[in-house]
Amino acid sequence: MKYDRPLVEIKKLKKYFPAKKSFFGKVTSNVKAVDNMSFTINKGETLGLVGESGCGKTTIGRTIIKLYEPTDGQIIYDGTDISRFSSSKMLPYRRKMQMIFQDPYASLDSRMTVGDIIGESIDIHNLMKGKERQERIQYLLNKVGLNEDHTNRYPHEFSGGQRQRIGIARALAVEPEFIVCDEPISALDVSIQAQVINMLEDLQDDLGLTYLFIAHDLSMVKHISTKIGVMYLGKMLEMAESNELYQNSLHPYTRALLSAIPVPNPDMAAKNKRIMLEGETPSPIDPPPGCRFKDRCRYSMKRCSEKDPELKDMGSGHYAACYLYDK
Repeated sequence: MKYDRPLVEIKKLKKYFPAKKSFFGKVTSNVKAVDNMSFTINKGETLGLVGESGCGKTTIGRTIIKLYEPTDGQIIYDGTDISRFSSSKMLPYRRKMQMIFQDPYASLDSRMTVGDIIGESIDIHNLMKGKERQERIQYLLNKVGLNEDHTNRYPHEFSGGQRQRIGIARALAVEPEFIVCDEPISALDVSIQAQVINMLEDLQDDLGLTYLFIAHDLSMVKHISTKIGVMYLGKMLEMAESNELYQNSLHPYTRALLSAIPVPNPDMAAKNKRIMLEGETPSPIDPPPGCRFKDRCRYSMKRCSEKDPELKDMGSGHYAACYLYDK
């Protein structure tokens, strides 16, 4: 399959949260959760986003679909810059962009039945009513491996895996094109994770969906993703096609992450050298100039402290932000 038409384009996107204010209410410092990030997600592909907890993965997912308002930069959806759209102007795009949340219980209203949870967005967008609405809800439940008997039940009556399926059905209710999957399997049992991943892949093939897949499990990200981006403290350090990133990683941080993947074969595991990162992660509150990984990098040089390296194409669509590869 060719992924040659950009669906989501992110240009120099920033999302800052106020950290401190003066006596008069002026913001004196910010948490730079997402800082000057740029990338493209083509229609029909899956971009996997990995990195340590707190690096800004969830924040960028929520900012793209405008659950958070961007501080600066552009969010271009299918050729239209939506970054400054008002709530009313965003409404048609809410149909096109949906989110699957990490916690399948907290994201569902415990006072609503499954039918009401899935049907709520159908009602908001005035898509269908009466029998047609009910048939749509039953169709979605069947699509995610549940049945119509579950329509009148409440979230607490389901297992974690079933609740996540309800969350997926809710995201599909308005026939979206783009879905942010915010660690959709991290709260699930290992035996259920593969089922959910396979279901997401089947839905993508059937419905032509485009995913931003946020996760910690690097082996699972490789399985589902077309290309992978590696984040560190609000910055994108490396991005490449899935197999290329795993076979020819360039950035020292990416190599350290990949070295931590468990290998089921003891003989192969003994040959793999684990790269241990020393030092502490800098604070995202007004971080020091230069590369944010420099204090934990064994290859750090003087220029790393002077200016932040840009994400550059190293060939064949493999991008890295590192002075080791400056030509």
